[in-house]
Amino acid sequence: MPKHSTIPTVPTFPDAFAYSLDAWQRSILFLDVMRQRGEQYEKHTAQTAPHVLNYEAELVVDGRKLEKPVNYALVRIIPPEGIVVDPLKRPFVVVDPRAGHGPGIGGFKADSEIGVAMKAGHPCYFIGFLPEPVPGQTIEDIARAEAVFLETVIARHADADGKPCVIGNCQAGWAVMILASLRPELFGPIIIAGTPLSYWAGVRGQYPMRYSGGLLGGSWLTALTGDLGAGIFDGAWLVQNFENQNPANTLWTKQYNLYSNVDTEAERYLGFERWWGGHVTLNAEEMQFIVDELFVGNKLAAAEIRTSDGTAIDLRNIHSPIVVFCSKGDNITPPPQALDWILDLYDSVDEIRAHGQTIVYAVHEKVGHLGIFVSAGVARKEHDEFASNIDLIDVLPPGLYEAVLEPVSEIVEGRDLIAGEWVMRCEARTLDDIRALGGNDLEDERLFAAAAKISDINLALYRTYLQPTVRAMVTPPMAEAMRRMHPLRLQYEVVGPSNPFMAWIQAAAEHARENRKPASAENPFLALQENVSRQIVDGLEAWRQTVERLSEDTFRAVYGSPVLQTALGIDSNSDRRPRKPAKSRLHEALVEARIASLRAEIVGKARGGADERGFEAIRRLRRAHTTASQLTLPEFKALLRKQYFILLIDEEAALSAIPNLLPEDLEERSSAFNSLREVLQASGAVTGAAAERLERIETLFGLGGETVPFVSRKTARERKTS
Repeated sequence: MPKHSTIPTVPTFPDAFAYSLDAWQRSILFLDVMRQRGEQYEKHTAQTAPHVLNYEAELVVDGRKLEKPVNYALVRIIPPEGIVVDPLKRPFVVVDPRAGHGPGIGGFKADSEIGVAMKAGHPCYFIGFLPEPVPGQTIEDIARAEAVFLETVIARHADADGKPCVIGNCQAGWAVMILASLRPELFGPIIIAGTPLSYWAGVRGQYPMRYSGGLLGGSWLTALTGDLGAGIFDGAWLVQNFENQNPANTLWTKQYNLYSNVDTEAERYLGFERWWGGHVTLNAEEMQFIVDELFVGNKLAAAEIRTSDGTAIDLRNIHSPIVVFCSKGDNITPPPQALDWILDLYDSVDEIRAHGQTIVYAVHEKVGHLGIFVSAGVARKEHDEFASNIDLIDVLPPGLYEAVLEPVSEIVEGRDLIAGEWVMRCEARTLDDIRALGGNDLEDERLFAAAAKISDINLALYRTYLQPTVRAMVTPPMAEAMRRMHPLRLQYEVVGPSNPFMAWIQAAAEHARENRKPASAENPFLALQENVSRQIVDGLEAWRQTVERLSEDTFRAVYGSPVLQTALGIDSNSDRRPRKPAKSRLHEALVEARIASLRAEIVGKARGGADERGFEAIRRLRRAHTTASQLTLPEFKALLRKQYFILLIDEEAALSAIPNLLPEDLEERSSAFNSLREVLQASGAVTGAAAERLERIETLFGLGGETVPFVSRKTARERKTS
């Protein structure tokens, strides 16, 4: 429906009549879409394993049959007609979030995470779940089940050129990171999209959802909700929390957009609502863990969570490259919550390197939370580039990088090395680049630490004085009845086929379609309609902003009280952060031993990042040289990392040793150097300091103007022996 910014001053009677007829027909068609939504909801909830995957899938492992059963399953995505996957390429495993909605959003349509991975030739698997949990299952049980799933994928692709790339969306992201810290050997690159890992982090005046736990008095309300559900936590409450963050969209824009464009929007609206209304449940114990340990406790990035056998969950144990994708337009998981775990764990990029970690982040400028893993535009750009360049990410030297994407139309050099519409460049970054995105100071940390302590106190009081009574009063049938009466469920059922008052809508809608007469785009009443809609949105936005300011001010006033903080044992004069992971002297000793070992093996430096064009040039060189192509990707990665660490330890000694490692034949050395230069120049001319280093390498190869005494490898070994 065209938008108008002005209203003609003299609307006519024909305009009013045309608009009235159009508005009446749109109202009938709108109600018919609501009827279809209710019918779709009832059919979806009646299924044993409802999902919204756009692909056929075959069951590989049923989590209900494991030693510790869970309601999760591993399925293989069957490539659609026209899509050919390479069994030798690393598989992709997409894990969907269990945050109130059902599974499938990672493969919701062709332009999705699964879609772009298969388009890049990768076999794809999906980890989803059933609507109801297995009684007694825990978050730890789910993690161990997912380990079995990954072991199965690895066994099915034993000849693949790398371990599986695992994508964790939203809540699935932190679950993937927990498992990767416990079983790092199971993972190739990890992509976490819209995933909160540093739960207290944020920016003052923005992202108020992080205050919710403190304003509600902590996690006692989670325990109460679980008890009212007879041990089951209704995921509809999580969906409602999401909706409360944007009342303008929830209460008006979503419905108005359908009403005003009902002739074209119905299919898209119903497709999304099939997922949005597919509410699932969790065990109360699962939800309590999530709130206590993560959202209120913020213990994950502090390495304070332990498994049942006492193993500490430390994200520094992850060996695989980690790709963090977040957005400034995401008010559910803003960039500080997605990225500040890096600041929690590390004091410098050198510490990241010392742990052998490679972290790549990408920050979208405006897409919302769901758009990070739902938007077709994001899938065709960011996720497409991640999938196409996953091997490049896998071989990046340890460190911190930002993935920068440029349109191919702006690229001059190396166009023949680019396959898609974008080119990805990984640029080296420091922790200051993360800090520049905003985050907490020490005072903020104390506020949330106080809220966490109050949460523990209130939860203990609830469990002591109220929980026994609530549990004695609530029966399973009563809990099920309350779930059926949840407002989000009722909004689907009251307009569904079970409501006899909706019986006339379908026939009336058919009549409206047959006699459809949309108002002209120039009709002044359409402009009036748009202006009224904007005023409603503006009013709801003003309400949201007022509530958010009040929430933040209240949170800071309550938990910032020096008297309260002192009573809770929080030292307001200390410069130590309340949540700071411990450092390991053992790890430092192992790093020192590794450095000594690498020094014994010393016999260009990076341009501050890596470009996919350079990596494609390396690929082509490997294919052209039989000996090089025999080196597998994991072997190439290990060799690259070793050489990178050697350069970090003693660059001068490493460079000085180059002449001793080269063949005696000048033509062979010249060919090798030309290949090196071809790779470096794939993304553009080598200039500045990089050009100076390349010139020095040329000299060390015995090809530059300055003559360097050449010593064969045999002579070098003889000298070392003597």
